[in-house]
Amino acid sequence: MPIFERIREDITSVMERDPAARSRLEVLLCYPGLWAVWFHRVSFRLWRMRLRLPARILSQFARFLTGVDIHPAALLGRRLFIDHATGVVIGETAIVGSDVTIYQGVTLGGTGKQHGKRHPTVCDRVFIGNNANILGNITIGENSRVGAGSVVLNDVPPNSTVVGVPAHIVYRAGHRVLITDPHDIKDPLSDVLIALADRVEALENQLGAQRAAAVPFATEEAERSAYREELNQSRDYVSMGEGI
Repeated sequence: MPIFERIREDITSVMERDPAARSRLEVLLCYPGLWAVWFHRVSFRLWRMRLRLPARILSQFARFLTGVDIHPAALLGRRLFIDHATGVVIGETAIVGSDVTIYQGVTLGGTGKQHGKRHPTVCDRVFIGNNANILGNITIGENSRVGAGSVVLNDVPPNSTVVGVPAHIVYRAGHRVLITDPHDIKDPLSDVLIALADRVEALENQLGAQRAAAVPFATEEAERSAYREELNQSRDYVSMGEGI
């Protein structure tokens, strides 16, 4: 696609997805997320031509200008919208599909120093909330949503919504996903919560056993109280020592 048609397509996609966009001229002049994508297309071509140093220099200039750090080797699809832009980082082996929306502070990063594919693959029409971290060679399925501030460390199925640290699925294919096992959350405190729940259950069972053992004594005491009440109400009995 010719460069001017691609620019027109990008501006149109922003107009459709951002209610704050009032005019095409405003989008062209005031949206650094678009500038970052356009700079990346040039640096990506330089990288593919093995002009690695010029590509990195251009990406660093774009970072200074827009606040977005995109490695020249990253693969970006069409109509990528980086809203507010500041603090977005997209790693070298990251792959981003078409019609993806990314908010400020998002990181598509790696988890180690290994070579090869070490950054995420984000499929088409994915929404990533602000300050979310998607780490490692994982895949975010089509039409999925990543909640703000989430840390995603595992693959996300298509048509899903994930939230939390670490992220877990709360919606899938439009249906609420109920979590009944704390292990499903994979939170660092899950084991503590499970141990606490087991301890509470053990104490409840112990208390129930003690109450069951105390029932005969309670019955005997009730019988004694009833007998005393019967004596107090009787007028015919003789008290001890009377008539001496």
